[in-house]
This record gives sequence, structure tokens and C-alpha cells, in this order.
Amino acid sequence: MAALPEAVAKAEAQAAGLPSFTTEELFNGATEIGIAHQGLTYRLRITRQGKLVLNK
Repeated sequence: MAALPEAVAKAEAQAAGLPSFTTEELFNGATEIGIAHQGLTYRLRITRQGKLVLNK
């Protein structure tokens, strides 16, 4: 069984010493999440085409 691209990317990021999360872990079934940063909330969403978009 081949590794999923997300698992490979996560393993590569972890090997580089970066905290890493899959979109499944972050979104937990949702298509949009909020990210709080320096007093502002950013919206990260998955598009219908499977791309990630970050908006202020």
C-alpha cells in the first residue's frame, strides 16, 4: 500500500523539524477554519478544487 501524499508531506516536514498537521487533523471534516494571529482572525478554507485559500 502506497503512502498518502499528506502522510509523505507530513513526514518530510517533521524530518525538517517543523510542526506538521494534515488538513484532516486541522479541519476535522469542516471546509473552513479560523486562525487567530496577533489579534486578528484569518480564515483558511478548502476550495472545491482541493486548494487552500487564506483570507484576512
